[in-house]
Amino acid sequence: MTAIPVLQSIAPLAATADLWFVDIWGVMHNGVRPYASSVAACEAFRQQGGTILLVTNSPRPRESVARQLDGIGVARSAYDGIVSSGDVSRSLIEDWAGEPILHIGPERDLPVFANLQATPGAGVADAVVAVCTGLYDDEKETPADYAEMLAKLKARDIPMICANPDQKVERDGRLIYCAGAIARAYKALGGIVSYAGKPFQPIYDLALEIGSDTRGKSIAKDRVLAIGDGVSTDIAGASNFGIRSVFIASGVDVNANENVGAAAARLFANSSAQPIAVMNGFNW
Repeated sequence: MTAIPVLQSIAPLAATADLWFVDIWGVMHNGVRPYASSVAACEAFRQQGGTILLVTNSPRPRESVARQLDGIGVARSAYDGIVSSGDVSRSLIEDWAGEPILHIGPERDLPVFANLQATPGAGVADAVVAVCTGLYDDEKETPADYAEMLAKLKARDIPMICANPDQKVERDGRLIYCAGAIARAYKALGGIVSYAGKPFQPIYDLALEIGSDTRGKSIAKDRVLAIGDGVSTDIAGASNFGIRSVFIASGVDVNANENVGAAAARLFANSSAQPIAVMNGFNW
């Protein structure tokens, strides 16, 4: 395998794209505070005429994600719009309007149900579908804590909608589990799971549509660049969708103190999904 280039700056790639799909958690912030260099890079690209959509596996609708970014300190001048897994998941959830729905996840994710005819409130015993947005307490729990619940759901062949395909994210230096880890455990039991976020196509279709609308014209895929820190989400999803990607090294897939070039060789050696470059940090 040819070595993947390691870049210190994203600037040389700016002229090759009109639209960036930028991941949020692990790229724009660490769950607590923003990455100043990432915000600056996005602002610089926009100043040169580029369009930026933050494409995230957050289970919340875009308006809720924007408020969360405001609270963390990610400036709105760094992006043109947001496309979330929560946005796409809502169409899947709406198909279950009027049915008993079990919500697996924290109360802060309830906006995914806002203004839908499909509302949560069912228990494990009476639900006909489970919507997983995360763990109830991701600071303390792991997927193992859900083994009994998942076994009961599988015994009745209850389908699951996973509103966040991420397995883990890095929060202020610590790895925490996401809805994708629960969904993975359920699939391992033979459960049926539907996904809407990265690396699956619906979120990319929506992002390209919004990006084209924002720029006022259709955007060719060869003018789109995805930037993210998830090997199985950002990079795999970009490859599946037929767009280029840049991998940002983070604690999710890269070991502490590991050389970024060596990490790329390890992570992508046997993968058909290849980024065009890797970066130790998202810098202009």
